[in-house]
Amino acid sequence: MTRERTPRHASVTDTVELLGLVAQLEDNAFGRYAADAANAPDAEGRLLYSRFAAQAVERRDRVLERVSELGGDPAQAIARYTTVLDDFDARTQPSTWWERLLKGYVGAGVSDDFCRIAARNLDPTSRDLVLDVLDDAAQAELSVRSLENACAEDEVLTARLALWGRRVVGESLQIVQRLLINHPGLARLMTHPEPAEARVAPATDAPATGAAAPVVAEAAAPGKVLNELTAQHTRRMSRLKFTA
Repeated sequence: MTRERTPRHASVTDTVELLGLVAQLEDNAFGRYAADAANAPDAEGRLLYSRFAAQAVERRDRVLERVSELGGDPAQAIARYTTVLDDFDARTQPSTWWERLLKGYVGAGVSDDFCRIAARNLDPTSRDLVLDVLDDAAQAELSVRSLENACAEDEVLTARLALWGRRVVGESLQIVQRLLINHPGLARLMTHPEPAEARVAPATDAPATGAAAPVVAEAAAPGKVLNELTAQHTRRMSRLKFTA
């Protein structure tokens, strides 16, 4: 008689490591949306981005509440990543509203995908929380619609933004590499044996095209992580008809 093996999940320490990153990314999103509200070209945009900022705070606090439930210190968990995007922001200063929108769409897309991959090995409660927090695609959809409208009859803008998108994703992937080097807990999540119930297709904000995304059967090694992030980025850029 074969005994069914109980799924193994990541340690509490590594779980808190990832939750701290997710919380910090939401905190960064709050600052980005608040700045977007101040720079939006019309009143409707200012209202929308102000709401996005408020929602980011709510999501951040939900994640930090889970840190407390696990016995972690919310302030310490998020403090590990206070400067995580400083270098990225310094290297990718947008010069136009459209570059600002695309930077948010591409940069947040890469970081969210990274957290989704790492979350596959969390306990079910933590994993479901992370996936739920990262499931809000409203801002991405707004960016896509705005960029599509702006580029519809402007080939020069389209070409410039495609180049900008490549630059942003390159910098984003460098952040991922540094995270894996500087935060061993995150690296362990990428190589931890994946529980069977977590084997789901990677999330994407792209609409269904009739072909299902491949189901991931094993936790991804760092090299595979970068490949998967690049593939997801290519799909995002394809939505805008940009060359990735």
